[in-house]
Amino acid sequence: MRLFQEKEWLFSLLVISLILWLIFLGNSPLRDWDEGTYALVAREIYRTGNWLYPTLQGEPFLLKPPLMQWLIACCYYLGGVQELTTRLPGAVLTALGVPLLYLVGRLAFKQSLPALFAALVYLTMLPVVRHGRLAMLDGMTISFFLLLLFCLLKARQNRKYALGVGFCLGLIILTKGMIVFLLGAIACLFLLADRQFALLKSPYLWVGILLGNTPAIAWYTAQWQRYGNTFLEVHFQAQAFDRLMQPVEGNSGPVWYYLLELLKYGFPWLLFLPGGLYLAWKKRHESWGSLVLLGTIIYLGTISFMRTKLPWYVMPVYPFLALAIGANLSEVWQNRHFRVRSWTIFLAIISLAGLGGCVYFFIKKQPVLIVMSIVLAISMSIAAWLIKQRDRNFIPVLFIGMYLVIGLLVSSQSWIWELKEAFPVKPVADLIRANVSPGTTVYTSFPYNRPSLDFYSDRKVVSASIAVLKELSNNKSYLLLDNTTLQQITLSKYKVLGTADKFTLISPSNK
Repeated sequence: MRLFQEKEWLFSLLVISLILWLIFLGNSPLRDWDEGTYALVAREIYRTGNWLYPTLQGEPFLLKPPLMQWLIACCYYLGGVQELTTRLPGAVLTALGVPLLYLVGRLAFKQSLPALFAALVYLTMLPVVRHGRLAMLDGMTISFFLLLLFCLLKARQNRKYALGVGFCLGLIILTKGMIVFLLGAIACLFLLADRQFALLKSPYLWVGILLGNTPAIAWYTAQWQRYGNTFLEVHFQAQAFDRLMQPVEGNSGPVWYYLLELLKYGFPWLLFLPGGLYLAWKKRHESWGSLVLLGTIIYLGTISFMRTKLPWYVMPVYPFLALAIGANLSEVWQNRHFRVRSWTIFLAIISLAGLGGCVYFFIKKQPVLIVMSIVLAISMSIAAWLIKQRDRNFIPVLFIGMYLVIGLLVSSQSWIWELKEAFPVKPVADLIRANVSPGTTVYTSFPYNRPSLDFYSDRKVVSASIAVLKELSNNKSYLLLDNTTLQQITLSKYKVLGTADKFTLISPSNK
């Protein structure tokens, strides 16, 4: 009976997570930088068949391993080049992290309830869903790491599962490269803390590591043989070690940068995190307690002291936080230990924020987000009232409410809010594609390059200063100029090819 219930829970978690990650997946344009870049690389693989040595605009792409781009290219073969197929591999693999976290929790807690709560918390964490739906590496890296932890815990009962540890390490390397050292260190320290010393002598573990890492080693060897020290400098130095020691491309922040990220997007679940971490400390000699503490402290501590700061670097800490929160919610459900005052106040504040959002989105005429705000206000109000009544049913209300809120958000075209930071690329890309022949470079006055514009225009669009643009205007080059720059540059002979979203595409008249 218990096995049947476990299969039911696993299937249910899989279905509801796939729904949340896949609905309206292609309803918004690709985002800069990662999405546009990976889509460009995958499209070149799809067109050229060059799977071993990926390229970006014809130049070697040495920044990241190719697993994500390979998967996207496969989707292009099956469903064509579009937003949905670009995001599909990462979204599916990230969604699988929900049932995987349940399996990890089931083995670590040795109970179903805290494992279920942890999986549902992870399912309804906004950053996990949002970044996991994008064509980015973090969500699928987390899922491979959760599969690794499952194999590690399952190997206590059956040593053959240790084979999977090595294959998961290989998948992590082929996805995001050097992060394997950090995640591998966490797994190794957990193995020691969990007193699985005998596993270190198991041939299954070492055979798995050998076989699982062979594809990654082969790929790295092929790149080094072809590109030599250039590959080592770009892939290891610039993409890994430099980010530890100095801010890359100005992406810096204070030590508490990621704590602020957690505070911005972690509610309402952060209300239950202090209690969860306290329980983890009390249970630090148990599997789940040591896993939560090691993962949170080592990973969060490492990225906090890195000089380069980017919001999605914090993603792999969310499964550990979800386990802690799930443990606390399970304790509340079973023993009814409520913090009535603080929880009620915070949920009431979130409810008021939902009402404020309702007014704001009404002014902006965004009906889906109006409904989202209403659902948020109602669900948080009901949960606050239930907490005041010391009714444990506030927990399912929170899960259902947050699931509906995030589902409504991703159903709108506002779930990638970074798209509003710059001009919409599609109209400008259509203008370029209609007037510029393939293989021709376009120079723009926009202050930085946008991979998404390159992807949609299918042309290389390079940012240049006004001085450079003046020189290029005499060299028969295509120019994409904003209105202000167009007035500042004196062009003797040119032809206006069209305008789109305050940009004008021009070429010399003899073009």
